[in-house]
Amino acid sequence: MTFKTSAKVADAVVVSSKLEYEDAIEFGIKKNKLFVIPMGIDVDEYVDSQINHEGTINILFVGRIARVRRIEILLQAVARLSIPCQLILVGGEEKTSSLSKSGYLDELKNLCKALNINDQVTFVGPVPQDELFNWYSKGDIFVYPSLYENFGQPILEAAAAGLPIISTSVGVARELITDNETGFLFTGDVQELADRITQLSDQNIRKEMGKSLRQKARSLYGWKGIIKQYLDLYYSL
Repeated sequence: MTFKTSAKVADAVVVSSKLEYEDAIEFGIKKNKLFVIPMGIDVDEYVDSQINHEGTINILFVGRIARVRRIEILLQAVARLSIPCQLILVGGEEKTSSLSKSGYLDELKNLCKALNINDQVTFVGPVPQDELFNWYSKGDIFVYPSLYENFGQPILEAAAAGLPIISTSVGVARELITDNETGFLFTGDVQELADRITQLSDQNIRKEMGKSLRQKARSLYGWKGIIKQYLDLYYSL
């Protein structure tokens, strides 16, 4: 049975974000069948970083190294910063077919050389899920410059770790980020990103934003609340 057929006979179709809701409507699923229940997270699994690092700012990105992520914007922003910082990129390169554009990781490494920021950028590569907790604890700021995202699990994970987030308006970032409170939404402009990172070089601002964001992640995406939403939906059918 195809997804479209399944959706037609189902009493309810659950999607994880407002963006997926919009996509589902375009796909032909009736609005009265659609319910938004996000993916949950166990916030307590993530060490509350509370930004105890001093000196150099650790900027973190977690996710597939893919063109849609627009990591070149992040590299260009780092090159413009006057504050001491290190960029940590965690994730493997997206696998592409022989007919698709490839070599994005190599392009990024070449860009690092051209921008003279080789000593400021670390490409960690793919890591298992149980090691991600450690990488989130190393970060001071989480940046996600993606062009498109249905949900964006790394954004939620960063929030659970108490990292202030700078992201484009994609996926779960739309629900989690309130400008100047839990982080910043930016348009994808390099200078805008550099300015936001510089703003978060203030440790007190990072601490307050990270604390607020962690609380918001627990409130909106903690498993207790998510399970209740599923049960309420089930008993309403």
